[in-house]
Amino acid sequence: MNRSIQAEGVIGEIKQDMGFRRFLCKGKKNILAECILLGLAHNVNKLHNKIQSERCSTYLHPLKTA
Repeated sequence: MNRSIQAEGVIGEIKQDMGFRRFLCKGKKNILAECILLGLAHNVNKLHNKIQSERCSTYLHPLKTA
């Protein structure tokens, strides 16, 4: 009852948007590695969407013009 409505938002996005349903490997180390890759992919996807919609005001490196 006291739980937030969006408690599992990121996991829901990974399952629905990325189509992730089950782990492909067995073992704690392999599952951890797969979770890290999923988190990395999720963050890169968020960054890509943010750059595409021009919501980034600062960059780590200066942009080069072609």
